[in-house]
Amino acid sequence: MSTITDDTQMTDAAGPGASAAATATGRPRRRGRPRPRWWLYIVLTLGLIAMVMPFAWMILGSFKTNAEIRQYPTTFWPLEPTLDNYAQLFGRLDFTTFFTNSVIVAFFVTLGNIVFSSMVGYALAKLEFRGKRLLFVLVLATLMVPGVVTFVPLFVLTANLGLVNSYPGLILPFLITPLGVFLMRQFMLSLPDDIIEAARIDGAGEWRIFLRVIMPLCGPAVATLTILTFLASWNNFLWPLVVATTEDKYTLPVALALYSVGQNAAQYGLMMAGAVVVVVPVLLIFVVLQRYFVQGIALTGIK
Repeated sequence: MSTITDDTQMTDAAGPGASAAATATGRPRRRGRPRPRWWLYIVLTLGLIAMVMPFAWMILGSFKTNAEIRQYPTTFWPLEPTLDNYAQLFGRLDFTTFFTNSVIVAFFVTLGNIVFSSMVGYALAKLEFRGKRLLFVLVLATLMVPGVVTFVPLFVLTANLGLVNSYPGLILPFLITPLGVFLMRQFMLSLPDDIIEAARIDGAGEWRIFLRVIMPLCGPAVATLTILTFLASWNNFLWPLVVATTEDKYTLPVALALYSVGQNAAQYGLMMAGAVVVVVPVLLIFVVLQRYFVQGIALTGIK
């Protein structure tokens, strides 16, 4: 009798929902910690393995001979690890020139996007002028246009300006992108207008407000734009392949694609060693800016 009374009191204290559960099962419903979602961890683990496996295969493949990579059945771990691919990459190819070209192009493209996309984004977010909404609609419309559509007109324009096979020809067409403008505009919309009005009352001009007030608050958005722009420029292949006509202007992806394919067979080991070298700078930048990158994605609403 005492046990039944205690169970009844526990059921009454828990509420109507618990009473219904107790009536259906014959025992009170206990409240405690939520059940662990083991299936969620399994799905996330499988997704992590699926994403990491290509990189692991690339790194391990860079230590294999070309014959071992092509053999069937394939091997995951190198049977006879070798550094010949890296020796060939740094020895036979003019790696320093290609790497320097990639760094120069990616640096100035990223810097230009940070400066000009931020300026346009500030104008669209915080300034009032005629045609503002129309201009923003045009920016959104350009996001829907595939790059291959504008490739030929852009090359013709570059050739007419005499910029073929030059650093300006590799850099200028990408100094500002619609994605960068949209990202910076969305982030700046979240900044309060009161700080801008306070700066104007103190006598600050628009340039000073932009440089001293707005930009210091845009760290997450700038970090996001830096990663996305650097990654796109660093891995860009088609435009440097067409614009750069001599070896001294080749970027690293173009050089790897041209020199890893021989007359008889592709040198997959050399290709994978080069891919490892290409990926390392991007990973370093992401590791340094990952905290700001996550904040920028969350605050700008990009999915």
